[in-house]
Amino acid sequence: MKMLPVVDLAIIICYLIGMILVGFYFSRKNDSSDQYSKASGSIPGWAIGLSIYATFLSSNTFLGVPGKAFGTNWNAFVFSLSMPLAAWVAAKYFVPFYRNTGQISAYTHLEKRFGPWARTYVVVCFLFTQLARMGSVFFGIALSLQALTGFSMQIIMVVMGISIIIYTVLGGIKAVIWTEVVQGIIKTLGAILIIYLIVTNMPGGVSKIIDIGNSAHKFSLGSFKPDFTKSTFWVVLLYGFFINLNNFGMDQNYVQRYHTAKSSKAASRSVWLCVLIYVPASFLFFIIGSCLYAYYSVHPELIEVIKHQAAIERLPVNATAAQIANMAAHLQPADYGDKVMPHFMVTKIPAGLVGLIVSAILSAAMSTISSGMNSSATVFTVDIYKRYFKPGVNERQTLNLLHIATVIFGILGMGTGIAMIGVKSILDIWWQLSGIFAAGMLGLFLLGIISKQTRNHEALIASIIGGIIILWMTFPNIIPAEYPALRSSLHTNMIIVVGSLSIFLIGILLTRLRKSTSSTAAS
Repeated sequence: MKMLPVVDLAIIICYLIGMILVGFYFSRKNDSSDQYSKASGSIPGWAIGLSIYATFLSSNTFLGVPGKAFGTNWNAFVFSLSMPLAAWVAAKYFVPFYRNTGQISAYTHLEKRFGPWARTYVVVCFLFTQLARMGSVFFGIALSLQALTGFSMQIIMVVMGISIIIYTVLGGIKAVIWTEVVQGIIKTLGAILIIYLIVTNMPGGVSKIIDIGNSAHKFSLGSFKPDFTKSTFWVVLLYGFFINLNNFGMDQNYVQRYHTAKSSKAASRSVWLCVLIYVPASFLFFIIGSCLYAYYSVHPELIEVIKHQAAIERLPVNATAAQIANMAAHLQPADYGDKVMPHFMVTKIPAGLVGLIVSAILSAAMSTISSGMNSSATVFTVDIYKRYFKPGVNERQTLNLLHIATVIFGILGMGTGIAMIGVKSILDIWWQLSGIFAAGMLGLFLLGIISKQTRNHEALIASIIGGIIILWMTFPNIIPAEYPALRSSLHTNMIIVVGSLSIFLIGILLTRLRKSTSSTAAS
């Protein structure tokens, strides 16, 4: 632990002040809820594309992906490879659909299609997803800055959270998008800088990194066997397709941006721009993880400090030195991968450059959190408060409610991040939580869009059965130990795949049974 040099602190403070000033700048024009939530459809497509990219590339990517590559291999990169197909579906079908509805909320049409229960169900799933996302991102910020400053992770989350809340509340969606444009550029340059610094500090350079990576199978994309009980190539590919389909098609973070575009064509292009940038950018972070693995392989003495810190976080505060040492001795690379890059920053990156890279990590976190706060506030205002409590609130009251809800969701996100302290992998916990909550959303959405003849009660029954299946896969221990065959053996990343397909296919089956019964009765 050490304090950052003055020059690095100055860079970070200037960055934070700059983001807050952006919020003040756009606050002058935020005199209506339409401006706050949709920017009155005035944002160019390229800026929206960079904004979506910045939201995708959160601190879960900046820290979690190198940590995952360090601890395992490149299996998680298959997630990025699934994005183009999901983007094609979104650009062709989802973007025009939302632009034509004119509704700022992604979930209003579900009430028209199946009734109030469907809208409320999906809204609740979305809000839980956002809390999981913001919490994991807050945790990612704190993980890095704790290694650099020695401050507690709780204090770091609160200070960063207040900064994000200020510019998001003041500037609305315009501040979110334009700060994300800057943040997307900063974090990409930060990744390139980190690779350069690792390679220049690595004895033997690139060739040595490749040799070590090959010998440890670090570049593997996973097994190609049709095994869905482990994190194989096919499991991650399916997970990636379904979760990205949910992101582009159901996530208010992205749907809300479609409405800020000047045209449907510009909105569709923004989706493709995001994919074209994100796939190679995510590749950079897997390179970072492999480079770090090679570096610490030739410097094994440095790993002991990291393992010691990881052990302290996993044990109670009153743990003895012997307990900490014993825990550290049994930790595997996958258990402390997220801590490796912060340690490298502390020990090997010179003053001045640390401030730039910390700003990049903050950019990765702040872009995702700010968009999550804004979209959560919008959904709460439109789909809950105005739907169930005060439908007739005026424009000024709506704007005030958006501000208050933004603050509340920012605080809840911080609380979720604090609760995640000590988790094994940022990326694992985020993927698991997002898959659980997104499964119900996507299945019902696809049923409503594709099956035009499915009725309210059929969708409700399908959602209930699908929900039971999701719970069965999420909590296999609810099945008594004496019935192991009844427990789900599928990998947790398959929850969104099986859950979504269950709701969709059961809904289709019930619809066909009704039609078949009606035809038989008529004849």
